[in-house]
Amino acid sequence: MSQCETRQSRRWPRKVSPEARPRRTVIIADFTTLRLTIDEGIAEIHLARPELLNRFDAVAHVEFVAALRRIAATEGVRVLIVAADGRAFSAGGDFDEMLDAHRSASIRDQMMRDARNVLNGLIDLPLPVISAVQGAAIGLGATIASMADIVVAWRGAKIADTHVAVGLVAGDGGVIAWAQSIGLNRAKRYLLTGDIITGEQAYAFGLVTELAETPEDVLPAARAIAGRIKALPAEGVNGTKRAFATMTRARMGEAFELGIALEMQSMAHPDLAETVARLRQR
Repeated sequence: MSQCETRQSRRWPRKVSPEARPRRTVIIADFTTLRLTIDEGIAEIHLARPELLNRFDAVAHVEFVAALRRIAATEGVRVLIVAADGRAFSAGGDFDEMLDAHRSASIRDQMMRDARNVLNGLIDLPLPVISAVQGAAIGLGATIASMADIVVAWRGAKIADTHVAVGLVAGDGGVIAWAQSIGLNRAKRYLLTGDIITGEQAYAFGLVTELAETPEDVLPAARAIAGRIKALPAEGVNGTKRAFATMTRARMGEAFELGIALEMQSMAHPDLAETVARLRQR
């Protein structure tokens, strides 16, 4: 279980207005793949391994779900921003773990559980989620970004679900996230080819809801929207989020279990190791 560290302002004289005081910040300190802050009702998860392009390996899956659960259990949180450090939002999965899973049915079973937990965690979170996509969002990175209720992205960000390029089925949520964002036919077009789209294209398609001119503009834009949501009555916002979540849950019930099972089947295919080796040479 993660531990909390609380940084509070010193005792202020009564004459100092509340606006002049530093905000109280709660920092969840013992994650290794991400950084979680909760500040005046706004939670932020920052994927924090830029040297690894914020890949989603086994540890990242577990810690991301743990962070979501901590947010859900913290009283007074009104909105979550998912952001990232460095030049990539998330480059998706890890080739070494794919090869381990290729050789081990037990690892594939764990991958299924991890993927299920990530999707359920995002859907069940009882408050709005904003993704702040300042760079490439690939594979599961694109799924997490597009599963958010509001998506802020740099116009030049590269967004793609490239499972098929590795010989894998896009079963860890991409079919659901892309289809509900940009429509079934267009989702088929991009998940069956693995082609990359830019943030600007994604905005035109409806996958991105807010466009930023530079990577540096993304997080401030996301924070501005979070502030607007926080200022609204919680009952209306959270109830609306729950209503939308039932629609996503229905889509998940239609396709997720079959999709993730087919992905693990493709993970065990004899050609996977050769495909990964070829992609690494590139």
